[in-house]
Amino acid sequence: MTSDISYTTEEIAKLLKISKLTVYDLIKKGELPSYRVGKQMRVEAADLEAYKQRAKTVPVSGQGQSAAANASVSSAPAPWAGGGRPLVITGQDISLDLLAKHMEKQIPGVRPLRSYVGSLDSLISMYRGESDIVSTHLLDGDTGEYNIPYIRKLLVGSPYIVVNLVSRRAGFYVQRGNPLDLQHWSDLQRPKLRLVNREKGAGARVLLDEQLRLHGISQAALDGYAEEELSHMAVAGRVAAGDADVGVGIEKAAAIVGGIDFIPLIQERYDLVMIRKPDNRAWIDAVLRILQSEAFHKELRTISGYDLTLTGQVLYEA
Repeated sequence: MTSDISYTTEEIAKLLKISKLTVYDLIKKGELPSYRVGKQMRVEAADLEAYKQRAKTVPVSGQGQSAAANASVSSAPAPWAGGGRPLVITGQDISLDLLAKHMEKQIPGVRPLRSYVGSLDSLISMYRGESDIVSTHLLDGDTGEYNIPYIRKLLVGSPYIVVNLVSRRAGFYVQRGNPLDLQHWSDLQRPKLRLVNREKGAGARVLLDEQLRLHGISQAALDGYAEEELSHMAVAGRVAAGDADVGVGIEKAAAIVGGIDFIPLIQERYDLVMIRKPDNRAWIDAVLRILQSEAFHKELRTISGYDLTLTGQVLYEA
């Protein structure tokens, strides 16, 4: 029966042919009632069908877009119904899962939702109003600065705060024993080297592209540059399986996957961005208290590969 069927956010995104962040935005606005099973959000089939029926009555606002993606339904349930105000947290690092857990325990009236997207897509989603806390690790090769040059360009006109979550090492995943002796970014220009890449918008992809630009290495010359994976662990796994000689990612994923070596090349800053608006002020202050708390730091210390020197420090405010 339909009443026994429910869908994950990924399944709804596929059914409606919209992005997962758009699904989260519909949940945030109260247009799609949802509930949580563990870390996973689910929507009942009946609620999805009701939303689709409402959306059909709303004119499409632009060509090439579905009514489901554009509808603003006045008859939708009130925002934040069903367990607190949803706050979308983007990014893939496990430290974000810990943050969401602390938020749920310590901030009454909020419901953290996790969206596993890359750094650049996270900032774009914040610009569009689809996310509340975005994580980013984007290197600007010209200045050597992480994140803030990108944030300033994308969030023009928005009041926001940038706070450090953790710092961590990034570099090469290589075969066990590093048989090709890959030690520097310039080694990527070697002939017949097989690469596995991250998707566009990922912080590791931006890091690679910036280093290729700075070292005068053509993307077209890299065998496997177009071979994309959606996570650090997937890249590390491809190297471990012998499908590639090298990939770019963070140290922790190499330790989890095993069977490969990690060559550290850069210390990257993994920051959080939040929009400063009057109705956000209370939960932002609560998030800052969590990030600066000893209890949160103690949990982070149990995970190898993190530098907590800057954790909880406000790095920039617009």
